Parts: sequence; C-alpha cells; structure tokens
Amino acid sequence: MSKQNTIPDEVLMNKIYLVNEVKVMLDSDLAELYQVETKVLNQAVKRNSERFPEDFMFQMTDEQ
Repeated sequence: MSKQNTIPDEVLMNKIYLVNEVKVMLDSDLAELYQVETKVLNQAVKRNSERFPEDFMFQMTDEQ
C-alpha cells in the first residue's frame, strides 16, 4: 500500500479564487501543491492537452 500525502482542505480552499463567477486556481499555486516549478506544470499540461477539457486552462487579463 502506498502512502499518499494529503493536503488539508483549508489549504486548498485558500488557493481557490472566484473570477467572473468561476472558481479557479493559479498555476503557481497548483505547481506549489505538486511540488514542481510553474514552468514544468504548464509544459506538462501543454504536452498532454488532449487529457484536459477545453476550458481547463485560460489566460487572465490584467483587469482580472
């Protein structure tokens, strides 16, 4: 049986933001949770884009 690290709900909840009535997490926060660099996380998502829904990732504007 493998031991998995668990992240407390409170930590996750503090990393979820509401943007235009949509719950989002920043790539830098996800990278921190997965203990990888943000650049590495974004590259992995781009390389495996077929595994994610179309609206999985988007670029925020300066106003947002």
